[in-house]
Formats: sequence, structure tokens, C-alpha cells
Amino acid sequence: MVDGDVVLRPIRLRDQRAWREVNRRNRDWLRPWEATIPPPTPSGPIAHRPTYRQMVRHLRAEANSGRMLPFVIEYQGRLVGQLTVAGITWGSMCSGHIGYWVDQSVAGRGVMPTAVALVSDHCFRTVGLHRIEVCIRPENGPSRRVVEKLGFRKEGLRPRYLHIDGAWRDHLVFALTAEEVPEGLLARWRRRRSAPDRSGQVGSEQSGRQKPGKSGNAGK
Repeated sequence: MVDGDVVLRPIRLRDQRAWREVNRRNRDWLRPWEATIPPPTPSGPIAHRPTYRQMVRHLRAEANSGRMLPFVIEYQGRLVGQLTVAGITWGSMCSGHIGYWVDQSVAGRGVMPTAVALVSDHCFRTVGLHRIEVCIRPENGPSRRVVEKLGFRKEGLRPRYLHIDGAWRDHLVFALTAEEVPEGLLARWRRRRSAPDRSGQVGSEQSGRQKPGKSGNAGK
């Protein structure tokens, strides 16, 4: 999937070096929003953070089972982030949820809204999902602005929903159904981005370059 300088493609084992480099360089940037493993219960198994290869193999297995769509994000030819559609459910629900993270160096350039729009259109039009949701910590303002720019609905709060940065954290739920974007989410994003804002500037992404902000819900 491609739109201008933004490319979404399946994650590969040979992305390991580039993925690790971006992840290492953005440790402090990503840590507050990344999923962590909760302490084991007395009768439960002890879980460990997977290696890159273990992660990719797990993502592939889930993809082959129809439960996940794992991608990396490229911008101007280099790997800058990761986006996964997970929790895909069929039957009477036909739903999935999106999680993502992005390199701080490209924040404010419209990379993440474009990537989310691309994958949402793919889910609605090609995969056949009916509903997409994104769950974001209330404190993660820049990530919330991604879904707000795209027109996702805010549905409510899920208390202590995911284990993030060492504790169970509340998350806001944003959602979209196929009927809400008959023209496609990417077309909506392009239209909104090109529309003048109140200051007369074209597109809200201009202000995002002045002060880098978190453009992902890393680890969701």
C-alpha cells in the first residue's frame, strides 16, 4: 500500500537491523506507550519479552490464521515504524484494532495519519472488516490527534485496559465503521489535509513540525 512517500508492507525477518536501529534510537520516545508484560500470578506462566525473530514469527502465524495484519511503515525509502491490525474477529462482528509506533524524526509530517488511512481502507475494502478501533492512553495527546484528524469517533473509556509502561492503564476507544467512510478514509484525510485551517494555512500538519509530538500508540 502506497501514498506518496508513505509505504505499508508486511514485516520481514530481514527488517531486523533497520527495525532494531529505529527502535533503539527511539527508546525514550516509545517507552511510555509500549506494552509491557504484567507480573506473573502464582499459578500462571512466566512470560518474557520476545526477540525480534520470535515476534515476526508470531505475527506471521497470527496473519496466516486470519487474526492479524502486521506491517512496517516506510517513509522516503526507509523503515520508520510499525503498524499492526490485531484482534481480527469475523462472524457477526468483522472487527479489528490498530496499534502503531513511529520514529520521532518523522513526527508531524502526516506519516501516521496516512498509514492509518491506508490500512483502514484496506481493511474495509479488501479484507472485508466492518469496524476498526484504536485504543489510546488519555495522556497520549499527539496520538489522539492522529485519529481525530481522520474522524474516528470517540466511544468512551476502558479502565485499566492494557498493561503499558509497567502498569494497567486506562485507554480511550476511538472507532470507525465502513459506512462512515464511503469515499474511503484516505480520500477524507487528503481532503482535510488540503483544507485551509482557521489561520489560513493549508493542513493541520504544518503546526506539528514546530514541536515534535508522539504520533503513535506504541505497543497497543
